[in-house]
Amino acid sequence: MELCIKDKKIVVTGAGQGIGNELCKTLDKIGAKVIAVSRSPGPLAALKKECPSIEIVQVDLSDWVATRTALEKIDRVDGLVNNAGIAIIKSYDELTEKDFDDTFNINIKAAFNVCQILIPKMGPGSSIVNVSSLAGLKSFQGHCVYSMTKAALDSMTKSLALELGPRKIRVNSVNPTVILTRMGRENWSDPVKAGPLIAKIPSGRFGEVNEVVEPIVYLLSDKSVYINGHCMPLEGGYLAGN
Repeated sequence: MELCIKDKKIVVTGAGQGIGNELCKTLDKIGAKVIAVSRSPGPLAALKKECPSIEIVQVDLSDWVATRTALEKIDRVDGLVNNAGIAIIKSYDELTEKDFDDTFNINIKAAFNVCQILIPKMGPGSSIVNVSSLAGLKSFQGHCVYSMTKAALDSMTKSLALELGPRKIRVNSVNPTVILTRMGRENWSDPVKAGPLIAKIPSGRFGEVNEVVEPIVYLLSDKSVYINGHCMPLEGGYLAGN
């Protein structure tokens, strides 16, 4: 199936590692004009070296004003992937004010800011994909503040879909379970920790990076024009029995 991505200008935040980094490479490979955004100059430089046609923007998205300065110069946007995010996993009574503020600032406030900046540059047929989490739909031990931010991101997805629908701009979320990025492998390498969650997944495993990248590409493409306002679980069947 031809996904009709060629020559679309797509902005991806959190492009320095994991899902965002692999997404940028995939989009570049299939002909999109990619703008990769990250606060980490080293990974951005490495991405640019591997994919010279990708445009890179180095900015800390937790800085509201700096983000506006960095992104307002972009002239046109056909797709936006709000992928930047952090996860501070602690019991609710161990979370600090800084943990709370940092998680909200990146996971939802920054995504809202980026949307406000870039939506005016979008025309009919544009698509926004927010990278949320299964933790936005279900509660998990130690994920209190993280889950709150992802639930907020899902709510923003639906609100923007409602507001932007008349302009033919679509907004969806993807909601993965544990994905085996480098960080995912490090955090879930202990079978004692991972086993109980895997036991609840009918597919019997965690997800691979491409299993998030490919649905995002589909949602950015012209093949998904009637999908709008959805939060798409990517969880191997977890919700079927839980």
